[in-house]
Amino acid sequence: MTFDERKEGFEKKFAHDEELRFKATARRNKMLGLWAAEKLGVSGPAAEAYAKEVVMADFEEAGDDDVFRKLRTDFDAKSVTVPDQDIREVMIELMERAIADVKATG
Repeated sequence: MTFDERKEGFEKKFAHDEELRFKATARRNKMLGLWAAEKLGVSGPAAEAYAKEVVMADFEEAGDDDVFRKLRTDFDAKSVTVPDQDIREVMIELMERAIADVKATG
């Protein structure tokens, strides 16, 4: 195997890993949005719309802080008591589930 072939293989794996990470993060954010909607007393189509807002919030900046901030702001605005630690723990749990789902479905 030549250097160029190895390089191309690494580049394809990196692109694939990035795609899986993107899919897992989007899936996690949707599940997180549905979880938060329930806490906010939102259901049905409104919960689905809220989940989409959470997914879109992730495009504001790199990392999870933008998503966390959206939930924290929305919970505070509706006087919903959810400690920061609980939000972070749910984010981690749902990311693990999302990664497993994406790996299972490809």
